[in-house]
Amino acid sequence: MKINSDKLIQELLTITENARIAAEKLKSLDTFDLNRKKDAISWSILECIEHLNLYGDFYLPEIEKQLINNKGGSKSPVFKSGILGNYFANLMRVENGKLKKMKSPKDKNPANSKLTITTIDRFLKQLSLLKSLLNQSREVNLTKTKTSISLSPLIKLRLGDTFRFFVFHIERHLLQAFKVLENVDVKARATH
Repeated sequence: MKINSDKLIQELLTITENARIAAEKLKSLDTFDLNRKKDAISWSILECIEHLNLYGDFYLPEIEKQLINNKGGSKSPVFKSGILGNYFANLMRVENGKLKKMKSPKDKNPANSKLTITTIDRFLKQLSLLKSLLNQSREVNLTKTKTSISLSPLIKLRLGDTFRFFVFHIERHLLQAFKVLENVDVKARATH
């Protein structure tokens, strides 16, 4: 995949802003509703958000470090996706409002955690940092700048692919959180 670098960054910034708006909506719910689940094995809304926080704990410092070190050189007008990076990014992509089922790595699985509204506050701070990093990335080469991934420090992705994976992952799990909200609302209405 080839795309204009500025266009890619703008698309990712738009998704990030939509994520912020969605998180603010979720923040208006009470803790009881945020912790409700469809069933015992499903995640609650806060568990969906905490999962994103756990990924942010890895990727945001990694991206920031690579932007500071900037060994990829100066800006290029075109971003060229790598084979593996494009695969991972597309794996996260939401298609027609549908989510592909995936198993989460143990260290990124927040199931049965005791979570509060601070989970969303933390997520909103991460989104703010992400927005800043996306804007800073306008000055680097998104193809030649590389980042490690959470699965293995030995695998490196192009910065543009890392951003795509990370932002699409956020979009995916916010959709999941809103599906939880729909399911628990329907369930609650059915029991009354």
